[in-house]
Amino acid sequence: MATRPTSALTGDYLFARAAGIAADLGPEAVQIQARTFARLVHGQIAETVGPRDEDAVEHHLRVIADKTGSLIGTSARFGAMFSGAPQSAVEALADYGDTIGVAFQLSDDLLDIASESAESGKTPGTDLREGVPTLPVLYALADDAADTSAVRLREIVGHGPITDDTVVMEALELLRRSAALKLARETVRGYAERARAQLASLPDIPPRRALESLADFIADRTA
Repeated sequence: MATRPTSALTGDYLFARAAGIAADLGPEAVQIQARTFARLVHGQIAETVGPRDEDAVEHHLRVIADKTGSLIGTSARFGAMFSGAPQSAVEALADYGDTIGVAFQLSDDLLDIASESAESGKTPGTDLREGVPTLPVLYALADDAADTSAVRLREIVGHGPITDDTVVMEALELLRRSAALKLARETVRGYAERARAQLASLPDIPPRRALESLADFIADRTA
């Protein structure tokens, strides 16, 4: 019988523990958790299948919203719900969590290109080596510029995993100088600013300012 990876089993264990905690919180919490898990799985299926009759960037952003935004959004919703916050605050914080989750995931992917190991905590170019189509790569592939650098970049990143370290470094240098990376940074900032705006209806107190600071940090960490 085939064995599952330890990481997958760990995820199963954590989900089982979360289900137990949600059950203690009541049926509404269980329903929210179930909807969140369904959304996460939907996002994973969409990522596995890939874009069909839709724009690759829009598909990518929706996948991240389902896989990462949903988890952060539900965490924010539960925090608000069980603190006794009014429903308007619950919805505002859930929306914030959804949006800031996307911003964080996108910024994390940009760090794989723009930062050194000491800053990002992982070897630069990991996503390129694994053939993961992050936002800067998708923007680069959609760019129809005819200059030498843009053409060479599309040639490198358009064929899946890159196994040659020299080519990985070339791709990183091209991406760091590309319009694609600039556009990806603007996209991250757009999500962070949207998340910040979703807090506008909340009282101007330290917790709100802390969440606003988090949005600012995510917007700035890849600048």
